[in-house]
Amino acid sequence: MPAIRPRAAWVTGILASAVTASLLAGVPANAVVGEAAKDGTYPFTAKLDIGGGQRSCSGALVEQQWLVTAASCFADNPAQGYKVAAGTPKLRTTATIGRADLTRDSGSVVDVVELVPREDRDLVMAKLAKPVTGISPTGLGFNPLLPGEDLWVAGYGRTKDEWVPDRMHYAKFTVEAVKDTTIGLTGKSDDAAVCQGDTGGPTFRDIGGRYELVGVHSMSGHGGCFGSDETQTSRNASEARVDDIAGWVQTVSSRNLLSRANWKNAAHMASGYFTGGSAAGKRRMDLFVVWKDGSASLYQGADHSDPKYPFSAEHKVADAGSYWKDARAVTGGNFTGSGSDGIAVRWASGKLSTYTHADQNGFHDEKELAYSDTWKRARLITAGRYTANPLRDDLLVLWDDGSTSMYSDTDTNGVRKESQLTKADKSWTEAAQISAGEFTGKKTADLVIRWNDGNTSLFPGVDTAGYHGRIRIRPDDSAWKNAQILTTGSFTAAANRPNDILIRWSNGNVSYYPGVDADGTHSEVQLVG
Repeated sequence: MPAIRPRAAWVTGILASAVTASLLAGVPANAVVGEAAKDGTYPFTAKLDIGGGQRSCSGALVEQQWLVTAASCFADNPAQGYKVAAGTPKLRTTATIGRADLTRDSGSVVDVVELVPREDRDLVMAKLAKPVTGISPTGLGFNPLLPGEDLWVAGYGRTKDEWVPDRMHYAKFTVEAVKDTTIGLTGKSDDAAVCQGDTGGPTFRDIGGRYELVGVHSMSGHGGCFGSDETQTSRNASEARVDDIAGWVQTVSSRNLLSRANWKNAAHMASGYFTGGSAAGKRRMDLFVVWKDGSASLYQGADHSDPKYPFSAEHKVADAGSYWKDARAVTGGNFTGSGSDGIAVRWASGKLSTYTHADQNGFHDEKELAYSDTWKRARLITAGRYTANPLRDDLLVLWDDGSTSMYSDTDTNGVRKESQLTKADKSWTEAAQISAGEFTGKKTADLVIRWNDGNTSLFPGVDTAGYHGRIRIRPDDSAWKNAQILTTGSFTAAANRPNDILIRWSNGNVSYYPGVDADGTHSEVQLVG
C-alpha cells in the first residue's frame, strides 16, 4: 500500500505524542477519530503506559494474565525495527484494562512483567503481574482473513483534535490486502483512522457480540489524526496478523494457566465439549472443576496442538460458597442430543439433575432427572456411549453396595430403562473412581475403574448386557493409588481416539496419559507439579 507512511515516521509520531502529553492534555475532547466508546464497550482493550509516560500504546486482553500488543512499543529504537528482547520490559509498563473512560476507576490496572515477542512480525505477548478478573478476554480468530471483510479497530491514541484522549475510540475498517504477516486496512468512513498511541490495539471481528482478535495496529498513514500535516492524507493502516498465529498465542497465554490454582483443593472434575458447541471434535475437550470451597472453573480446550498445554483459558463460573459445595458426583454428558455437552450432578440431598448446557458464562437449563433417598446411595456416576446411541449418552451408576446399573434412555425428562449390570459386590465398594471413555474401538464405550489399591482396569465395550472382559492397565499397589480424581477425554488432540486419562494426584500435581488403549498407558504428560 503506497499510501502508508514509512515505519520511521510512524514510530516517531508515537514518541512525540508521549513526550508532549503533559503539555497538551488540556485540549477539549469534543471530537474523535472514529466513535467514542461508551463505558463497557470492548473492555478487553488495554491502555499501556510505558516508562511512566515516555510511551503510550494500546493492547488486547487475550487471557486473564496476558495481553497482545505491538513489539515496536518496547523496542529501544522503534525507527530501526520492532525487535525486542524476551523477558522483563526495560521500562516499567502498566496496563489499564476494562476502562473505556480513563478518568474513571473501573477495570484493572496491572503491571506488565514479561514480554514474549513473535520474531516474524510487529507483535509481542505481554504477561501481567496477576490475572485480571471481571473482564472477559477477547476470543481469537482462527478463520483466515479475506479481502473485503469488515473489521473493527479500537485504541486509546490521538483523535481528530486531541493529543491525549481520556476515552477509548473505535471505527470500522475493510480488509484491503492480506499478506504473510500483515493486513492492509482502509477506513469505512471519513472519521476512521489509526493514530499515534493506538499502536498495539486490537483489530477484531464482531460476530453477534462475540469478538475474535485477528490483528494489532502496527503502522498508519495518520490522515485525520491531530498533529498530522497536509501531506498525511492516507487513512490506511497496516496491522500485524494474529489470525494465522492464533495457536501460538494460545500456547504462550496458557503456559501458566493450570499452575495458578492449588489443585489439592479440587473436589470433582468432568470433561466434555462444553464451550465447543458445533466445534465439538475440532479442538480438545474442556475440563470442568468443582473446588472444595464450592467455587467452580471451566477450563476451555485449546485449538493448538501442543500436548503440554491442553487448555487455553479458565472461566470462573461459580464463586466460593455456591451450591456446588453440595455436589457429591459430577460427570459430563449429552442428554439432549445437541451439539454440546452438559453436566450431570448427584447432590447431597439425593437429587440427580443435569445442566443441559455449560459455557463461559455458567450453567444453563437445569433439569431434574430423579429425586429420592435412593439416589443418595449413588456413589459414583459417569455418562458415556453405552448403547451406541449417536445422539445421547447413557448414565452408568456405581451404588454404595458395590452393584452397578445403567440407565440407557436418559434425557431431560429423567432416567429410565435401568439395566442392572452387577449385583451387590463387596469388592466393588473399593472402587475409587469410574469414567467412561473410548479406548479399545468397540461398538460401545469402555469403562475405566480405579480401585483404592491402585489397580486400574478397562472394561471394554460395556453395554446393557454388562461387562465383557477386563484389561488391567495398572497392577495392584501401583502408584495410581495416589490418584485422587480421574477423568477421561480428548486432551491430546481434537477428537483423539483412543482417549486420554487425566489425573489429579494426592500431592496436587496434575498429569494426563495420552492415547490409552488395550496395551495400557504409554507416556505421561505433566501439567502441574
